[in-house]
Amino acid sequence: MKAEIIAVGTELLLGQIVNTNAQYLSQELATIGIDVYFQTVVGDNMDRLQEAVRLAQKRADIILFSGGLGPTQDDLTKDAIAAVLGRKLHIDRLAMDKLEQFFRNRGVEMTENNRRQALSIEGATPLGNETGLAVGDAIAQNGKYYVVLPGPPKELKPMFENQAKPWLLQQALSGEELPIYSKMLKFAGIGESALETRLLDLIQSQTDPTIAPYAKEGEVTIRISTKAASESEALVKLGATEAEIQQRLSEYMYASEDVPLEKVIVDLMSDRGLTVSAAESCTGGMLMEHITSVPGSAAMFQGGIVCYSNEMKKKLLNVPHDYLEGDNAPGAVSEEVALVLAEQARMVTDSDFGLSVTGVAGPGYSERKPVGLVYIGIAERDKETEVYELKLSGNRETIRLRSVKAILYRLWRRLAENEQHSL
Repeated sequence: MKAEIIAVGTELLLGQIVNTNAQYLSQELATIGIDVYFQTVVGDNMDRLQEAVRLAQKRADIILFSGGLGPTQDDLTKDAIAAVLGRKLHIDRLAMDKLEQFFRNRGVEMTENNRRQALSIEGATPLGNETGLAVGDAIAQNGKYYVVLPGPPKELKPMFENQAKPWLLQQALSGEELPIYSKMLKFAGIGESALETRLLDLIQSQTDPTIAPYAKEGEVTIRISTKAASESEALVKLGATEAEIQQRLSEYMYASEDVPLEKVIVDLMSDRGLTVSAAESCTGGMLMEHITSVPGSAAMFQGGIVCYSNEMKKKLLNVPHDYLEGDNAPGAVSEEVALVLAEQARMVTDSDFGLSVTGVAGPGYSERKPVGLVYIGIAERDKETEVYELKLSGNRETIRLRSVKAILYRLWRRLAENEQHSL
């Protein structure tokens, strides 16, 4: 069965709210074997709403709507569906009783427009609203299935789970549909295009499981999906594909679940009793924020210093004056300074690892060095300190974030290598 989700609301088109309902519904439909092929967002306009319904009828078996069930004149979802289906609207008595009781309890007179929240499409199965006032609808007509849900997630989720999903299982599904199982593989230190190139033959020949890469800033995710009669069957199919991908990209694959790199690092270091500290210049504390955003990071993060100015680099982390100033000085943005910062951060806090970031985030040149030139350092107790030069692109915020992701990747690689050597 193919489904389309139509989210209704001009506020969605204006970017004033995020459409989290589509994500939730897609995930829930996958668990009962319904493939979502399209997601549409349409404003509060009668003509465009009807056009969206007619288009969805041509390409989907199941059409789910969210939003546009409120009391005002621009809440038009049921009006549009009824017009396309050639049905009338009527007051659902149970929903109306709930509305009237709600206003009586508040001691407020109910305005006439609130009656719209009790409207139901002729012939529909009303879906009661456990946490709100607007009634939903479920309709079957000419081999198509329509589910009408409210916009607020706190109302939509219980209505779908407790009423719409059981209705779909009974009315729309034959029982032969297989649920969709997915697994997320997470990668760092490699771009989306380079990753895809290494997997191109698998992607081009995919049938089941399917492979879908997509990028996030500084990271890449691969979703592998399959349909199976049981979770155990799915895990066998997904496991074979995961093993092939991991074999090709083991130096970049840091997790086989949807978690950020910093969480993996925090868990690894906490489990091993290791600690880390940081000295940041151009990232201004962003690296420390990423680490400390993970619950449990107190077990492994000792502390850090934001040494934005040369004066702070000298006073707090003992960077030699000759490194920072003078005709022949390498400057604050240099391999030499990144090395001292990493080593001093580690020694000042007596950590197992010290991290450093110094660079030009922009806009404009600094020390006659280009925007995007960044040096990151990793100092480890009883081992030689390593410094890496990065040449990053993007605006100020992007360069800062990419710098953080780069050093987290290098730290993860160091931890993984140490683990392999200890075996």
